[in-house]
Amino acid sequence: MTNAEITKKQFYRIQAETVIRNLKKRRMNGYYCETKEEAAELVKSFLKPGMSAANGGSMTMEALGIMQYMRENPDIVYIDRDQASTDAERKEIQRKSFTADAYFMSTNALTLDGELINVDGSGNRVAALIYGPDKVILAASMNKVESTREAALDRVRNIASPPNCVRLNRNTPCAKTGRCGDCLGDDSICSQIVITRRSMDPERIHVVLIGEELGF
Repeated sequence: MTNAEITKKQFYRIQAETVIRNLKKRRMNGYYCETKEEAAELVKSFLKPGMSAANGGSMTMEALGIMQYMRENPDIVYIDRDQASTDAERKEIQRKSFTADAYFMSTNALTLDGELINVDGSGNRVAALIYGPDKVILAASMNKVESTREAALDRVRNIASPPNCVRLNRNTPCAKTGRCGDCLGDDSICSQIVITRRSMDPERIHVVLIGEELGF
């Protein structure tokens, strides 16, 4: 490991300690893992035999292998949205996800002050974050941490959303230019902007921070 890599690891841990401390003030639980392997094991630990589980779209959770783990685990009742063959089936599965014991997702950005910043297209992912599942487990790499709410929103618009639009083959300005065009077209994935500044239930939201760069 180079000196630069060692310094970045040290910096990520310092940042994570600040975020975790501020998440606690907001009645949310924070954890720090230096590697994606450690993070994957921690995220899996929230799954207990007999539980039902669902997920929102998340490249970070995919990188951790969480969807595959739930799909292959016979002890978990997995509400798998990828099993839908039609839009109607997908919508029904997404609605059923609100009744899950645990919901797994990432966050588009978060602040040092402990706020979660998310932008969503249909709104199913942020709806589950806000209300429904008994527990919500988020995995987020430290490159998603910003110093202020404004910087976090800018990150979502100009760093997270453009590659997601490319991945989803959306015909949006950001997919063509790499920068948010504040569009209102049919292909926009930015319909809902949600700032989670506090959890009513102090045992509901769990944020796993990862000292590697994953997702968008």
